[in-house]
Amino acid sequence: MIPISAYLTLAAVLFGIGTIGVMMSRNVIVLLMSIELMLNAANLALIAFSRALNIVDGHVIVFLVLTVAAAEAAVGLAMIITIYRNRETINIDRFNMMKW
Repeated sequence: MIPISAYLTLAAVLFGIGTIGVMMSRNVIVLLMSIELMLNAANLALIAFSRALNIVDGHVIVFLVLTVAAAEAAVGLAMIITIYRNRETINIDRFNMMKW
């Protein structure tokens, strides 16, 4: 049986990689993938705790997080396609539409 610390270590590493990806990337698609990686790391930690404590609440929350992640991916990709059609780039430094 794999100890819970192994799962939590893996979740922390995945979350760290996702955080670095969000902070360092200039590509919007890589940014969305990094956010997905962070959400999956949180899901892994929730499942590990849920299994260790023998409660199913973590599993239910994981389904909620997966639903939010799927909606985020769909809306995010639609926005990226729209912005790419207008600006012809997905570099986040060139998105200054919200500035005055």
